[in-house]
Amino acid sequence: MSLPAGKVVLRDPAPGDLGWVVQVHGELYAREYGFDASFEALVAEIAASFLRDFDPQGEKGWIAEVDGERAGCVFLVRKSATVAQLRLLLLRPEARGLGLGGRLVDECVAFARDRGYRRMVLWTQSNLVAARAIYAARGFVLKDSEANQAFGQQLVSEVWEREL
Repeated sequence: MSLPAGKVVLRDPAPGDLGWVVQVHGELYAREYGFDASFEALVAEIAASFLRDFDPQGEKGWIAEVDGERAGCVFLVRKSATVAQLRLLLLRPEARGLGLGGRLVDECVAFARDRGYRRMVLWTQSNLVAARAIYAARGFVLKDSEANQAFGQQLVSEVWEREL
């Protein structure tokens, strides 16, 4: 299935969307990076926590649609009173190159700033080159990295942050 570069909508998550987020993360990361099912389990835990502990005053999720089809997502959660955390940025391959990744991150930054957070953080892997480029282009700076074994891979985990 391919997504045309048509009408783009960013909307709040609705019932069924978090299941889709887990499924697409699991499928894409297995296919593109060789991640095992433990990655999908982590995404499921993050999604469940978002639903269970959701605070609309300081947290938000976005589902990107192109011509009515889900194309991507991102979530912003409270890490502390002054720090927001970006979670689960994803774009289906068919939706890449439309500027949606940057737009989703921009929405997170604007929401965090509007809610009075002073800093944003995120956790990623060094091999996620496209996502890292989006973060760097929006003022995030690599603060820490550590080699580790995760998701059936030898990876380098990274923490990025930016001031708001």
